[in-house]
Amino acid sequence: MRRRFFKVSLGTFLAVMLLGCSFKYLSGYVTVSSNVSGRELPIYSVETNEKKAALTFDAAWGNEDTQKILDILEKEKIHVTFFATGGWVEQYPDDVKAILAAGHDLGNHSESHKNMSQLSKEEQKKEIMTVHNKVKELTGYEMKLFRPPYGDYDNTVIKTVQECGYYPIQWDVDSLDWKDYGRQSVIDTILGNKALQNGSIILCHNGAKYTAEALESS
Repeated sequence: MRRRFFKVSLGTFLAVMLLGCSFKYLSGYVTVSSNVSGRELPIYSVETNEKKAALTFDAAWGNEDTQKILDILEKEKIHVTFFATGGWVEQYPDDVKAILAAGHDLGNHSESHKNMSQLSKEEQKKEIMTVHNKVKELTGYEMKLFRPPYGDYDNTVIKTVQECGYYPIQWDVDSLDWKDYGRQSVIDTILGNKALQNGSIILCHNGAKYTAEALESS
């Protein structure tokens, strides 16, 4: 049953909730400024009764499988979100354009992939807005989703992200694809995660060795 769920909806990026073209619906399903005991929290998942999960790719190093991933997504008629660093945008501008041309969303993964909580507020803003402006200049696209590198954040980071006009996005299911344990490991890690549910946000990486292969065989 869970494998059926994976086949049907892994990669369906919650079209009415998190895709840039339907971004206006996001606020109706999540509370960005939620907090626990005074701690500001990013978005880890989305409330929905639909059997859909959000597939996301962090793009910080390499592009070897980017086109293959895009081809698979196009074949399956699936849209996802790629979170790109400024360095990746500079190095692979054609891939950035291809991602947007294919109808996928593009999110901000900071300029230089530093631990955001270790930076001053001004440095945090620079990390966010430098890549924002690069993408806008390259494509005209205004990014609205931000994922902090390494999932590292504190209250100041979350508030800075919001002040820059962004929604802070994390994940509740990690594929661990970067460990390069193999195609089946990627699939089993996602399907076996107890947190996997309707509205989950799944973390993958476009540059991981077996991610495209796992998508293709699922």
